[in-house]
Amino acid sequence: MCGILGYTHVRRRLPRGVMETALDSLNHRGPDHHGRFESDLVSLGATRLRIVDLESGDQPLISPDGDVIVVFNGEIFNHHELRLELEACGACFETCCDTEVILHAFLRWGSDCFSHLRGMFAIAIWVQSERKLILARDRMGIKPLYYAEHDGELLFGSELKCIFAHPGVPRNLCMAGLNCYLSLNYVPAPYTLVEGIKKLLPGNVMQWRNGNLSVHSYVRKEAAPPAPRSIAEACEELDDLLQKSLREQLVSDVPVGIWLSGGLDSSTILRYAAQAGSARLRTFSITFKGRSFDESKSIAEITSHFGSHHTEFNLDETADLERAIQKMAYYSDEPSADAGALPAWFLAEMSSKDVTVVLSGEGADELFAGYLTYKADRYSAAARRVPARAPRALLSCAGLLPVSDDKISFEYKLKRFLHGSLLSPEMAHVYWNGTFTEAEKCKFFHFADAGPLAEILGNMSAGPGLQRYLEFDQRYYLADDILYKVDRMSMAHSLEARPPFLDPRIVDFSARLPERFKLHGRQSKYVLRRLMQDKLPPNVLRRPKIGFDIPVHDWFRGVLRPMLLDTLSEEAVRASGLFNWHAMEQLLNDHLKRKANLGYHLWGLMVLLLWMKQWNVGLGSMEPAPSEAVPTVLDQVGSL
Repeated sequence: MCGILGYTHVRRRLPRGVMETALDSLNHRGPDHHGRFESDLVSLGATRLRIVDLESGDQPLISPDGDVIVVFNGEIFNHHELRLELEACGACFETCCDTEVILHAFLRWGSDCFSHLRGMFAIAIWVQSERKLILARDRMGIKPLYYAEHDGELLFGSELKCIFAHPGVPRNLCMAGLNCYLSLNYVPAPYTLVEGIKKLLPGNVMQWRNGNLSVHSYVRKEAAPPAPRSIAEACEELDDLLQKSLREQLVSDVPVGIWLSGGLDSSTILRYAAQAGSARLRTFSITFKGRSFDESKSIAEITSHFGSHHTEFNLDETADLERAIQKMAYYSDEPSADAGALPAWFLAEMSSKDVTVVLSGEGADELFAGYLTYKADRYSAAARRVPARAPRALLSCAGLLPVSDDKISFEYKLKRFLHGSLLSPEMAHVYWNGTFTEAEKCKFFHFADAGPLAEILGNMSAGPGLQRYLEFDQRYYLADDILYKVDRMSMAHSLEARPPFLDPRIVDFSARLPERFKLHGRQSKYVLRRLMQDKLPPNVLRRPKIGFDIPVHDWFRGVLRPMLLDTLSEEAVRASGLFNWHAMEQLLNDHLKRKANLGYHLWGLMVLLLWMKQWNVGLGSMEPAPSEAVPTVLDQVGSL
């Protein structure tokens, strides 16, 4: 596991000190070794967290003839079988590391090599004789990769910090990315929140040569095997794939642990890891004792069932929450309005004291329809068949329900569902997990623009059915929210997180499944539940999905209230040039006076301003558009 970075300087010299600053900024991603390659045309760097082949495999790695240079972040889980295949073709290896497998795979297959790799990765390859730079990212977006074109050169890195290290790069807000952020709670690729800096899309390869840039997908579209004919057949195939994935992803020369929530996904990972016969397993959890969403009883049942050596941290008001949130503004690169980043921070901090690698359950919800949003999509289709006045009347009635301090209460879900049923199916789907609608943004955001989100939603496949929503969430929500959050919070503590469900073979399997094997009536993740029905305690299978989050509504009225009001002060809001202060003030008042639960809205706004301050990102030469003061932003109960 590493952090990578690079700068071409074919036309202009690289300013002094950039490489040093950039490498230091990625120390948390790879504290064990810093390496660099520098020539007249390019500078490449890598920081390494040693996981496999501890004695060799430091980067950059250079081909025997000195023509090809590789830097790589991630793990290639099928590197042993690829090594055998390449050796049969005449390749000679000097190390046992997967980086050298990438090098020889490129020498053998060129840019087609990326489709042979099964793992999580961001890779940069410089070919000196062709003055060509190639970047590639794994097909699910587990590992990050940013890039920017500047003065005819290409800059790239695992984090925005690498590009910020170049003094010539302006730090102006990207309004397209910000419009999406305010609606979705995350920034979908290729956007970032900085104008001129982009994210390479998952499954894409980019080639740069003398200022000319091209990007395309390397994912092969091969004929898929027939779908399983029965649920029993599907369970048998999934069982085999999970065994294979866990065997590969448990391979490590450093201690490995498992993040355990007490739910179906992480418990499945623990069960297959135990079956693989590794040493006594280490498990780690965050609990919220005394809260309605606490999962400590289920966690205790699972850890007792499998006999893991367990460590947990109870996250409550006594934790140093403000310190963690301030640090997240530095390590996050871009703000994430997903409040689940906070417990992930404490989980990673705790785990890193005992292990260097963790396995986690990310991806199962997006592959097998685990979220409540997929049920909402179905129910809202029925709701749209009745006159709009009916859900509007129900919204008015819902406004009479008392505002709850629960993380996601019944009244909160009801109001979100009813309002979403008044939107288009595509907009409603992202609204379930998002915050502000386009109409709401127009009332408080000076640069509101429906175009960027419409463009992203335009990539959703046409036609009815569940699969279009799953594909969209895999491409955007999974990569740019869930995996982004896990990567930043884990790597901030020099911890590698591996998601076994995102093995490409399991991803392909899920795409072949009939919808009824995923969402079966009211039962989500049907095939996974059927598979695990005799492998896990019954309570785990019966429990509803709770989600990894914080009681943000409550904490903003209590322990985090001073931080909220200080960050979203009138002075700070006006200085940002982004928002109407009177509308922002009304948001704060409505939440603090329990007129509405706006914790998730306010969390996204708070971390945005913290991030802008941390990285000195602003409007640049843009001028805010004039807007009228409004008495309220979310002035309809359906907007809550």
